[in-house]
Amino acid sequence: MRVIRRSASAIALAGVLTAGLSGCSGDDESGGSKGSTTASKGGVTVAKADKPIAQATFPSPIAAGATVDLAILGLKVDGRLADLTVSMTPHVRAAGSTQRLTPYLLNGGTSLGVFLIDTVNLKRYLVVKDSSGKDLQTDYVSTNLANDQPGQLSFTFAAPPKGVDRIDVQIGNWPTFHNVPIER
Repeated sequence: MRVIRRSASAIALAGVLTAGLSGCSGDDESGGSKGSTTASKGGVTVAKADKPIAQATFPSPIAAGATVDLAILGLKVDGRLADLTVSMTPHVRAAGSTQRLTPYLLNGGTSLGVFLIDTVNLKRYLVVKDSSGKDLQTDYVSTNLANDQPGQLSFTFAAPPKGVDRIDVQIGNWPTFHNVPIER
């Protein structure tokens, strides 16, 4: 089973890189077993969690009174890599606003800067790059999100060493999520 999962991950990653997929909206209605389902977008299958590991609502500088719901759907280690899946739901109430909603703009027009912070080994993990130097993450500058609808983002990191069961997750300018469990 593990070989199949790694092959599926490799195929999904290749599909993302070659198709230029910029994000998944998470609006697929396909069912699955208890605890997770899968969504298929552009031929790429992405795991979705039924229940977030951690979630919070934060203010967003995109407009007065705007907020964003952030939810960590999973942090899974597979071999030497760790995949972080995040849901972002914007809530922008500006009257007559047709403004584009992207993770970049919701974060105040600055880099999303997603990091894993290992408080055991005192390390910060950055998103890994592929052989052409591109970050293995959803393009947070061009990914459009629908108001009041969750959008799914993914980020790939070097896996924290065995023995690290929990890690802090920093997303954008918002407060850090502490002690997020790592699935191995």
